[in-house]
Amino acid sequence: MKPQQKYDLITKNLQEVVGEEELKKILSKRNLKVYMGTAPTGKPHLGHFVTMFKLADFLQAGCEVTFLFADLHAYLDNMKSSWKLLDKRMKYYEMVIKSMLKTIGVPLTKLKFVKGSEYQLKKEYTLDMYKMSALVSTRDTQKAGADVVKQTKTPKMSGLLYPILQSLDEEYLDVDAQFGGMDQRKIFMFAGENLPKIGYKKRIHLMSYLIPGLSKEGKMSSSDPNSKIELDDDAKTIKKKISKAFCTDGVVQGNGLLAILEFIIFPKLEKDGGKFVINRPEQYGGKIVYSSYKDVEGDFIDNKLSSIDLKQGVGVEVANFLKPLKKILDNNKKLEKQAYPK
Repeated sequence: MKPQQKYDLITKNLQEVVGEEELKKILSKRNLKVYMGTAPTGKPHLGHFVTMFKLADFLQAGCEVTFLFADLHAYLDNMKSSWKLLDKRMKYYEMVIKSMLKTIGVPLTKLKFVKGSEYQLKKEYTLDMYKMSALVSTRDTQKAGADVVKQTKTPKMSGLLYPILQSLDEEYLDVDAQFGGMDQRKIFMFAGENLPKIGYKKRIHLMSYLIPGLSKEGKMSSSDPNSKIELDDDAKTIKKKISKAFCTDGVVQGNGLLAILEFIIFPKLEKDGGKFVINRPEQYGGKIVYSSYKDVEGDFIDNKLSSIDLKQGVGVEVANFLKPLKKILDNNKKLEKQAYPK
């Protein structure tokens, strides 16, 4: 694969790339080393598949990909995972993430999995944390974590350390780039500004779109039950949630259903050689078949496709998409209850 082809695949469906020239420079010489991290806080949901499909793109482009299970970050983020639950949530997250990757055909053997506490407690890392802490203000770190760390009127020191640790991860995981959602942008910019201050190079940052939630505002979020589709929701529950989803005819902006189609359903259909089918009754126009997301979006904008029909089609596709994963999760209910006790 030529460098330009690798570049196109790496940047496909991203909202922003910071460090494009450096990315092209590296690809002209060798494969990119990239990492992404996830903190085991709330349970993963459908929106996390955007990340999984992007990892597939990175691997196809020949990237060396590291997946970080950021256990300490989960505790630092206002103790979203208590110290007692961290180990169980780590095991649950690892099971879920690996199962998600398997269901979309991503070879786990090509991914490197790392646990944050395996290296973040070492002497050298801790010393660098102190060095950076001496150079940045509490205002800097609070601003950096504003879209990721839970905000309170009197922030705990742990939340202020969060952006510092995420910045240092880029150096200690020995990568060229970090990948995450647009909600990570302020932390990425913090890392780019402050890593050079302690003698480390600025990294490339790759940012994906965030799937809008099913409710009227905001992203699909673990902390908002009305905004998300759970990975183990049954077909009936999925249909009910999608039927209630905010969706205005002809409006693309903030439309969570169209985002699910573009970033999750169509990548899977394209991989399997399938098409997006909406089975309407004959009296309402009959079956519609789409080969590309752009065709769906175009018809929706032109009011040739109604929100009612869109919901029906997306509901069926999401239920079919999650069915294999639901079976795996149903067989791991004991671990789920240990990780997320009521």
